[in-house]
Amino acid sequence: MPINELRSITTFIRTVELGSLSRAAAAQQISPQAASKALGQLEQHLGVRLFHRTTRRMSLTEEGQRFFEAAQPSLIGLQQALSSVRQTREDLAGPLRIVGPRSVSQAVIGPLLDEYCRLYPEVQPDIQLDDRLGNWVEDRVDVGFRLGASPDEGLVARPLFHMQLLICAAPSYLRKYGTPKNLYELDSHRCSAFRRADDGRVLPWRVRVGDSDQQHPVRPAFCTNDEILELRAVLAGEIIAQLAVPTAASLIRSGRLVPVLPEHMTDSYQLFIYYGSRQAQPARVRRFIDLALERLCNNTDFVLSRDELVRAAASVEGI
Repeated sequence: MPINELRSITTFIRTVELGSLSRAAAAQQISPQAASKALGQLEQHLGVRLFHRTTRRMSLTEEGQRFFEAAQPSLIGLQQALSSVRQTREDLAGPLRIVGPRSVSQAVIGPLLDEYCRLYPEVQPDIQLDDRLGNWVEDRVDVGFRLGASPDEGLVARPLFHMQLLICAAPSYLRKYGTPKNLYELDSHRCSAFRRADDGRVLPWRVRVGDSDQQHPVRPAFCTNDEILELRAVLAGEIIAQLAVPTAASLIRSGRLVPVLPEHMTDSYQLFIYYGSRQAQPARVRRFIDLALERLCNNTDFVLSRDELVRAAASVEGI
């Protein structure tokens, strides 16, 4: 018969400490019958009697006394370890490892982290931004953000909002180089493109054509894997670029950027937040997840409505 060694040893130690099997059972919130069975299984497993028993009294045998003296410190150490881990689970202090894509990090993840750090200054965020898909276990991730498809099985994934990708330019660029009327005219413009760090490949733009998304290669006048550098060059009027709307939205609303060919904007990607089992999360991780869902889920600051696009695109006519 299999034996639950931890329960059996705990029952034995509690019986010695409390002086009776019934008190040991009550302390463990189990029935006296279950406690008696656990004690009997332990004696059978060890091959010795641990107690002298009568109908009224129990006393340790010589072997029982030796086992008690050896086992009690170890059980106390184990209980302290369990208590420490449970305390850590509820502790709003300690490291918080977050991973996410380099794109949209400034506009989306940055303000969220600022607020979280103000609320929980004892937490030490460790943020790694990388457009590659890392290994959740090896990287010891607490919370992640990802663009595109839902993350791996075994993780909880919550969609936050659809990621719009929009071709944009500064008014100064359009005054200097003109406004492309269709995708083919982009060949004569100073376009920006993303170059993958792992293989050096220049990625095409992803555009909506009719009812489907297509890849549209561009001849880049500017390449980078850093969204902030690209945005700086766009605002300076040096290039035309396809930008993530969370990065560009406030600049379009203020008139510093203008949407170009808005009919080709795509929103087939989604931004996800993902994490492990919610029941096993430390408090600092749960609070970050809750804050992220509250601030980011379906947040209209990070998307442009059709009316906003129409108004912003109409401003091109006056340039």
